[in-house]
Amino acid sequence: MIMTQDVIQTINEHIAIIAPLLIIQAILIVTALVSLIRTEVTNGPKWMWALIILFISTIGPIAYFIFGRRNDT
Repeated sequence: MIMTQDVIQTINEHIAIIAPLLIIQAILIVTALVSLIRTEVTNGPKWMWALIILFISTIGPIAYFIFGRRNDT
């Protein structure tokens, strides 16, 4: 019984650490996809950036914001 409670406590501690990171990652992905949809011209094909944003976890959206968007004003 004690071992089970220790395992449950350890799992809860890990969830408390990981959950905020997952929420931040999800917000970053959604923000990058919305920006990609609203942008008419990007540096490279839009489908490529969509795949990068979706499949390269946290670095993909950051790479899109740094390299993918064009600043044509």
